[in-house]
Amino acid sequence: MPGTALLMTTATQFTKQQTEVFENRDPKTGALLLLEAIEAQGVDIIFGYPGGAIMPVYDVLPRTSLTHILCRHEQGCGMAAIGYARATGKVGTALATSGPGATNLVTAIADAYLDSVPVVFITGQVPSDLMGTDAFQEVDIVGITMPIVKHSYIARDPADLPGMVAEAYFIAAEGRPGPVLIDLPKDVANAVTTERHRWRPYPKVKPEMGQSQDIAAAEALMRAAKKPLFYIGGGIAQGDGVTELRELVERTQIPVVSTLKGLGSLPSDHPNYLGMLGMHGLRAANYAVQECDLLIVAGARFDDRATGKLDTFAPEAKVIHMDIDIAEINKLRAVNVGLDGSLKKNLAALDPFDGGAAPNISDWTELCYSRRAMHEWDYDAPGEFVYAPKLLHDLSRRAPDSAIFTCDVGQHQMWVAQHCYFDDPKDHITSGGLGTMGFGIPAGLGAKLGTPDRTVITVTGDGSIMMNIQELATLNRYNIPLKIVLLDNSVLGMVRQWQEVFFDKNYSETTLDDNPDFALLARAFQIDAFTVNTRDEVDAGIDRLLSTDGPVLMHVKIDPGENVWPLVPPGRSNADMMER
Repeated sequence: MPGTALLMTTATQFTKQQTEVFENRDPKTGALLLLEAIEAQGVDIIFGYPGGAIMPVYDVLPRTSLTHILCRHEQGCGMAAIGYARATGKVGTALATSGPGATNLVTAIADAYLDSVPVVFITGQVPSDLMGTDAFQEVDIVGITMPIVKHSYIARDPADLPGMVAEAYFIAAEGRPGPVLIDLPKDVANAVTTERHRWRPYPKVKPEMGQSQDIAAAEALMRAAKKPLFYIGGGIAQGDGVTELRELVERTQIPVVSTLKGLGSLPSDHPNYLGMLGMHGLRAANYAVQECDLLIVAGARFDDRATGKLDTFAPEAKVIHMDIDIAEINKLRAVNVGLDGSLKKNLAALDPFDGGAAPNISDWTELCYSRRAMHEWDYDAPGEFVYAPKLLHDLSRRAPDSAIFTCDVGQHQMWVAQHCYFDDPKDHITSGGLGTMGFGIPAGLGAKLGTPDRTVITVTGDGSIMMNIQELATLNRYNIPLKIVLLDNSVLGMVRQWQEVFFDKNYSETTLDDNPDFALLARAFQIDAFTVNTRDEVDAGIDRLLSTDGPVLMHVKIDPGENVWPLVPPGRSNADMMER
């Protein structure tokens, strides 16, 4: 995360100043102070797995009001905390022991870092006098995770824990969100103290909008543009700018394309929306980017999966770039106007037509929208297998309007992005930057626990589900009514597709024809499950999936040879899309 050094410097300054405030109270252990401090942040649910070094915390856990969810693998704990954070907008919390417990969190920490998700990760550590001795279950988790956290702490004094925890949650959520790590040695957890080194709260940083002259310069570019285009990303939702974006689009009537994480910032069926751009983006979206003369980038970072060959991306366009992290501006693409600070404020401040009529860009919009119509999906696909894009399209249309989709990674992830409808960015939770297989089910259970009144659907594949399938036991233990759609093509679909297209059909180690009977396996976890084998079973399958009260898995057999289209080959322009 660019700009982390600045954030970490600020955090260190906070820590030094907090020790100036002291209190004396009843004697308590560091473990109890930790949990009480977490409670004081308004946390209601934590996801964790016990072990030796973290045992003092679990010893006092029943004395608190916290709801603890025992996942069956620490990676599942971390990803559940991510799903919870993304669905609720709150800071997630994950807890693990030292050694392998801590290293099992690393993938989740990296996922939160790359997708800018606020999560506090707490790890047990061997006693202080054993640190650095290669003690049993000792790893330097602070050192291991240094490149993938906003800030990290090693607790040295139990009296520091109340302030440390308060600061950790503050840093995780403030500015560009991200993960924070607290490493807690066992002796510090066990130590008893009457002192409290409290965090003396600072006012929340309120990112300012761009300077007035920069706003004016951006407005001038928007007035002069003949072919303007919004390119929006995940920062819209994280910066609480959804309403302001929608109002600006209505005022300007400029077409919009979205990244994977920006989906839902503008409703999928909005008249100005052209679809997702990039490697598996829609033709209308990619062509619009290549031909626009002004690219208005809001909360996106010119990721390689969105841009294709960077020096061919929007080659004729001037660029306005808005992002809360100033390090993203001019990082990959030189801009004409950069607006750092609050996306919410910057979007609200932009009024290029001063309340008057917008310039006539009808030739441009007609071209964009005619292409969108020309390239509408044909769901009447040939073949005998269930056609996954149509199933997902129909499912998203029949699911409640407030439904949340969580995804694993692979072909099914792209089909969800292309064919499901989202009215809000919190409706779509997927692993974007890291592309983590095994993300879907733990993220789904975290999202469901955080938003119990909403329907949550996980879409996974037969490769991804095996990465964290143990979390079916968590669904059963807590009767979490997650609805799982497992698209089974008996191959590692996305890798197989690349082997077909780019590696002369050398299908090396991608066949999964020895998969278990997934419906039978789910029932072994006491999860309701059934299989859909043919197209004429799909409607009834969707009905059963949506009407089942508890956790349920719909196992769907699909064509092993089906590919995701369009596809932009690596190192090529987004205009060079391959089709079926």
